[in-house]
Amino acid sequence: MEGETSWVNNCFENPTRDIGEFDSFSEHSDEGNKEVNAISVDLILPDDLLERILACLPIASIFRAGCVCKRWHEIVSSRRFLWNVSHVLPQKPWYFMFTSSDEPVGYAFDPILRKWFGIDLPYIQKSNWFIASSCGLVSFMDNDSRSELYVCNPITKRCRKLQEPPGLKVSDYSALAISVNRISHGYTISIVKSKLGSGNFFQSDLSIHIYNSETRMWVTSCTEVMTGWRGGDESVICGGVLYFLIYSAGGGATETRHGLIRYNLSNRSSHGLLIRSFIKVPCPLTCGRLMNLNEKLVMVGGIGKQDRPDIIKGIGIWVLNGKDWQEVARMPHKFFQGFGEFDEVFASSGTNNHIFIQSYGAPALLVFDINQKQWKWSQKCPVSKRFPLQLFTGFSFEPRLDMAP
Repeated sequence: MEGETSWVNNCFENPTRDIGEFDSFSEHSDEGNKEVNAISVDLILPDDLLERILACLPIASIFRAGCVCKRWHEIVSSRRFLWNVSHVLPQKPWYFMFTSSDEPVGYAFDPILRKWFGIDLPYIQKSNWFIASSCGLVSFMDNDSRSELYVCNPITKRCRKLQEPPGLKVSDYSALAISVNRISHGYTISIVKSKLGSGNFFQSDLSIHIYNSETRMWVTSCTEVMTGWRGGDESVICGGVLYFLIYSAGGGATETRHGLIRYNLSNRSSHGLLIRSFIKVPCPLTCGRLMNLNEKLVMVGGIGKQDRPDIIKGIGIWVLNGKDWQEVARMPHKFFQGFGEFDEVFASSGTNNHIFIQSYGAPALLVFDINQKQWKWSQKCPVSKRFPLQLFTGFSFEPRLDMAP
């Protein structure tokens, strides 16, 4: 039925050990009433060809295929199948929406099947944890002590706990980012910490900490005192470069409330970070969300009114070329109105060619295809707002079976 919301409650298991079973989908077809002479593909296709066919299915369909028979279950559970999956085109990214302000529970939206799936996230304890994703892996960091850090594959549930990050034990602001090498599957994690000065809130201590999965070690690569600016919670790694937003702390004349810092991870230097790498934002913003789309830095921002920059009047999307911002799209007014009451800040993340945008105040999810320049609402998430102050947020990730932390 058109517009029907369909999802399953399923806990994905590690495919190298066992394939989780899906509940039945609410799909309707009248093909079952027709008498046909069917030949089972299972009888005519060799294993290697069947593996290649199954590897092209959406992730959710692969799990369903594993429930068809013993032979298919063994195929999709094999390491050779994981190798085949890793050599097909990347899947469209999923979006996990937290449906509780406290508990880490929610649903993941698959834009291929246009359905929501109930999945459990390992280790994360609250929905307000810091979250970053890249190439099938997701990193979680707690929002209290900021000492618990995990990297996991949300599809297979494989997870690794990392050693405690160095630097300030208590920071006012932290920004988490992860970048996965698609060839070696190694990953880099960065944490930008910022603490306001005691007695002088116009100054802040900023530090950058880098983790390498190959050495399994942290390095503090930069420390600096900023005047008139502070760090925040937005950062991303693109092409070996760390980008993070900074925010005006007052104490000086600034044209906007936001700025961008570019920091080359391969050429680590802690001297004059702001002077050498400060990039202006394209216009007054109520908030900015950074994301890596095919190794290009993309920012989704709330456009503030000229006379009242803290009041949102629309949403824009920009891509950074060198030090110049190029506007890609603006959200059409009908979609902006479709969110209802839209806050000055909102949730947005993206992977590959897709950007997801949602209001904190409602479970509505808007998807933008940056290649086709197409806006589209997702299927309705199977949750309703239970009380006026209930908040919704989420993150996007690339569903992959072959990635492990």
